[in-house]
Amino acid sequence: MKKIALFLLAGLSFCAFAQKPQPLPEHPRPDLERAQWVNLNGYWDFTFDSSLTAPSRYAKKILVPFPWGSPLSGVKDEADVAWYHKEIKIPSTWTGKRIFLNIGASDWETTVFLDGVQIGKHQGGYTPFDAELAGVKPGSTHHLAIRADDKRRMFTLYGKQGYGNARGIWQTVYLEARGANFIDHYAVNPDIDAKKAQVKVYLGAPVAKEQSVQVALSNGQSAVVKIPAGKQEGSAEIAIKAMHLWSLEDPYLYGLTMTSGNDVVKGYFGMRKISVVNLPGSKIPYIGLNNKPIYVQLALDQSYHPTGFYTFPSDQFMKDEIVRSKRIGLNGIRTHIKVDVPRKLYWADKLGLLVMSDLPNSWGDPEADMQKESEYTLHEMIKRDYNHPAIFSWITFNETWGLFTHKDKKATYTPETQKWVASVYHLAKKLDPTRLVEDNSVCCGRGHTETDINSWHAYQAGYEWDKLLDEHSAKTYPGSSWNFENGYQQGSQPMINSEFGNVWGYQGSTGDVDYTFDYHKAMNSFRNHPKMAGWLYTEHHDVINEWNGYYKFDRTEKETGLNAIVPGMSLLDFHSPFYLSTGQEITFAGKAGQKIKIPLHLSSLIDKSGSLTLKMTLSGTNAAGEKQNHWTKSAKLNYSAWDVKALDSVQVVLPADKSINTLAFELSDAAGKVVHRNFVHLIVEEGNTQPAKGQLISVPVERYSAASWPKKQWEGVLGHKLNGAGAGYFEYEIPFPTSGTSDIKQVRFLVEASAKPILGKDRDDAGKMDGDYMLGKGTFDPGVNPNAYPQTDRYTTPAKLKVSANGLIASESVLADDPADHQGILSWHYQARNNKLDEAGTYGYLVQGVIPSSAWQQAAKTGKLILRFESTEGGLSLYGDQSGRYVIDPSILIER
Repeated sequence: MKKIALFLLAGLSFCAFAQKPQPLPEHPRPDLERAQWVNLNGYWDFTFDSSLTAPSRYAKKILVPFPWGSPLSGVKDEADVAWYHKEIKIPSTWTGKRIFLNIGASDWETTVFLDGVQIGKHQGGYTPFDAELAGVKPGSTHHLAIRADDKRRMFTLYGKQGYGNARGIWQTVYLEARGANFIDHYAVNPDIDAKKAQVKVYLGAPVAKEQSVQVALSNGQSAVVKIPAGKQEGSAEIAIKAMHLWSLEDPYLYGLTMTSGNDVVKGYFGMRKISVVNLPGSKIPYIGLNNKPIYVQLALDQSYHPTGFYTFPSDQFMKDEIVRSKRIGLNGIRTHIKVDVPRKLYWADKLGLLVMSDLPNSWGDPEADMQKESEYTLHEMIKRDYNHPAIFSWITFNETWGLFTHKDKKATYTPETQKWVASVYHLAKKLDPTRLVEDNSVCCGRGHTETDINSWHAYQAGYEWDKLLDEHSAKTYPGSSWNFENGYQQGSQPMINSEFGNVWGYQGSTGDVDYTFDYHKAMNSFRNHPKMAGWLYTEHHDVINEWNGYYKFDRTEKETGLNAIVPGMSLLDFHSPFYLSTGQEITFAGKAGQKIKIPLHLSSLIDKSGSLTLKMTLSGTNAAGEKQNHWTKSAKLNYSAWDVKALDSVQVVLPADKSINTLAFELSDAAGKVVHRNFVHLIVEEGNTQPAKGQLISVPVERYSAASWPKKQWEGVLGHKLNGAGAGYFEYEIPFPTSGTSDIKQVRFLVEASAKPILGKDRDDAGKMDGDYMLGKGTFDPGVNPNAYPQTDRYTTPAKLKVSANGLIASESVLADDPADHQGILSWHYQARNNKLDEAGTYGYLVQGVIPSSAWQQAAKTGKLILRFESTEGGLSLYGDQSGRYVIDPSILIER
């Protein structure tokens, strides 16, 4: 019976393999596509074996093209060398063609065998390679075996594979029928100024006699590329009629069909120009798209997937990645330390999103093998991706990783290595003169050599931006040596931030924390400094040890809290062409009646002039939880193209009540369309605490009279917040009047409260945030960092709250979550500016209820009301007037 059961299980397993849809069935290269091809993605035989000859038995099945070790592959990471096997059949219609096996990418040394005979070998982890299946006949069946050796080599371009190793095959494998002297690749050089495009075609081998390649465009135009005898490349120019530019708003692509004998290849290109241009009427250089300045607003895209690592689960997912960027108003991404999948670049081309493309780094010294590997991969990635109009920049090195020479326990960025880095810049410019090249995305005290972009990284607290940008702007001019290595200096390069965020901006990083508050400060400051030609936020999505993405690792949404503060506001308002900035400060505090002066600047990154309407609204919530609308004002503003100008400051008299108030700004165009929203918060710390009707009696949140939390109890937000884990309670003794109580109508309680789960940092065994994150060490717990407080997302942690007064139940409710985002205004405002965070951005819900009359009648006799806030499960946080989002402490409101 056991044997039968095992047989049945094996049969079920086989059926599961056979019935699963083929992953990534689309042609992997829309820019280099032949009609006759067969996708070999799917289940292959697989085994770990370091021998040089194919094994006779394969112990496992692996789902290609997902790297082994990734959940989608179905195989655990158990060894460095493995073998793949698959039986293939050559289509019977492929007569008169040469048959090739194509592998999009495999890490690192890959050897291909056909029927036991080696037919190809490739070293490198990111770029495509092929092997000819010489002598095979249409309709015949053969055995493919592929050996992948991914032993750790310090000179290879490992990048950030610690986030998830791309081991072995990680891009689509396919068969392809090509013509006799086939088209290997091509390069289109668009010239929008001359309204023409040069098409260069490269054949697989030199021709014995002159050969013609027919080129046909999707607009009906055509040309002939002549390949001279003895050569394998040639070019032709096509004057483009009724030229249609590729732009972010209108990403138009020209289809391209090339015919060389019996070889037909389809591709595409875009008519667009990448350059450096000055802002109108100034000498400030910006990156130019089609001869117009563009303020780059980018995200660092680690381009990882939690279950596929380097490989995405579907083409739709890759398309959605581009949509996710455009949805929040970004105009580009930087594919970080990874040569990305061609179909993802295709969607950037198709949908209109700019791409900075990184050369991955090694983690060893810049020795000869590393230099060879870097130059080879640079050559191959530019060759592969030349025709993607979305790519506007190549970045050859990042933060000097892999460029330090280690000797006598010292790491030195030697002048010799700097000279080599400059030579790699020139190599990239030679390989591709149509794009910008950045020698080193600069960080941590290192500088540029030869570069087209003067970039820099800065991870810091939000309260430090104005000072930093003032300094950087003052040091940016032709001839300046700031941000450059000795012997090199600035020319007329655009100055941009190429990485920023608060993730590494606090001591020991942040873990998962609300990014939006500091992001808001950064955007306000960036838009006040016109010499800064753009920025790049870290990052598009969370990854293993960096939890500061716009999206979570699984690409679900995070809550910014902006719409709850100003209805209709979203991240789009931080990325709009028009921007009303108050500088880096977005919260002000003072006494009732005090005059607060708020500076205003208008940034208009648009190529026309005009007028806008500014609407300002002041509203708030007082210490009794009452909402208040104070005033609304409007004014007309004129703006100029590509301009940043100071406006008259707004002087606000703080309201009479102790309260937290929002001064909301709304800019509308001539048609009445809202084009930008922003806000500042005004906190009245000393003011009237009594409502118009009734009497408010409060007790500071930290002055509880009793508490019981067997699991754990502690404070947050510098003592202005109480936390209790598990089941327990906080109890307050509220003073109650013993006279003049005959006209009491009812008594209510109010408190700001949230659920309180145990985070990694709250546990006694929390451990440390240490280890080499880039190589996969350290922690994978987003809440273990001392600065962390996970940002609100779709994954809630509710808790049950019971409120009783003098032992009688007043309210039972569910606290939906333990949120932390921009709404946690007070928890951000009252942080100590010491480069550390204490539960920043955390806040609760305003909980109110009616106290049973018998409870307060008893209190009228004794002079005190015992108010208990109890969590029966899920934990409890209570907030005071200097934490959360309301200026309230645990209180009762006597209504008469």
